[in-house]
Amino acid sequence: MAKKATANGRVESTGAEVKNPALQRPAAEILYADELVKLAAGCLNDPRPPGWKLTPQAVLRFVLGDPEHGLAPKFVGRRSFLERCVISLATNRGLMLIGEPGTAKSYLSELLAAAISRDSTLTIQGSAGTTEDNIRYSWNYALLVSEGPTERALVPAPLFLGMKFGKLVRFEEITRCPLEIQDVMLSILSDRVMAVPEFQDDDRMLFAQAGFNVIATANTRDRGVNEMSAALKRRFNFETVPPIADIQQEMELVQRESSRQLQRSGVPVTLPPEMAELLVTTFRELRQGKTIDGKGIEGISAVLSTAEAVSTGSAAAIHAYFLGSGTVQPAHLVQHMVGTILKDNPDDLKKVQHYFEHVVKKRTGHHWNAFYESRGELG
Repeated sequence: MAKKATANGRVESTGAEVKNPALQRPAAEILYADELVKLAAGCLNDPRPPGWKLTPQAVLRFVLGDPEHGLAPKFVGRRSFLERCVISLATNRGLMLIGEPGTAKSYLSELLAAAISRDSTLTIQGSAGTTEDNIRYSWNYALLVSEGPTERALVPAPLFLGMKFGKLVRFEEITRCPLEIQDVMLSILSDRVMAVPEFQDDDRMLFAQAGFNVIATANTRDRGVNEMSAALKRRFNFETVPPIADIQQEMELVQRESSRQLQRSGVPVTLPPEMAELLVTTFRELRQGKTIDGKGIEGISAVLSTAEAVSTGSAAAIHAYFLGSGTVQPAHLVQHMVGTILKDNPDDLKKVQHYFEHVVKKRTGHHWNAFYESRGELG
């Protein structure tokens, strides 16, 4: 049964069924299958780009949400930004999402792929070890030896499948790939065709079906790892995914997403609003190097993103459930903040301790007082 949070952080059943409870993280098209079916039924006769499952308007409603029609909000961002992303995917250019780590670039690409293609699983994970086989196709060598280069012997990679079936392909962290691997995309994005020289005659060329396109992501801290060639950049429309500007929206998102993670984990505890306030305010102030009232503080080098706030809040709730009273306390947050902070620079911990002594100590309210009293958990 689905659950909802109560004021004290407990969870009650709502009577709705949770699909695939055994999956740790269902794909967006599974998690939101009912919404996608509802949206598709409502725009059956409306114009849409060739190969798309939904109209551009329905894609925006899916991503931004429409509470009046039972559509949950899934991404916090300006509508104009999302409109540009959606329209880019209807053109002959790919979409490149860039931004700071943890700004939900990958999640946005997943939502767009789920809405447009009803399949977000055609994903290439960029890394130093990514090869052309991981992008295009490879071979089952046992079948290749026995049958020759047949379709049965070919092992399709995400790009091959996306072109063959007219679906969006997601290329995560593209700038982590070597330049020669990135440039595999050049001719495909230009001509929408992939050569398979091992095949014979007409089968040697795979032409992309309507609906095919590419969504790539790169975070701004890593763009210089393997800078994209100018030729490849010209084949993408670049859009920057900014951090969430409104603190209230960020708190709501952290509560919503942490509750979803906890529900999938079978933990009947959620993050209370006052704990979300502590967590999000602390992360934002340390990330921006200033307090919410504009006073300068010493920021830290670790990336305290919204995504990491969700993970920290979820860890605190799990801690409270299994090793505590069942209600998240400020001490749980402080304990699990340490693992998020200590990633890049050991001196960051001293800066956080300084933040507690000079910022948190002066805040009023029971939960802020308890947060300050838990500073010993920082070590």
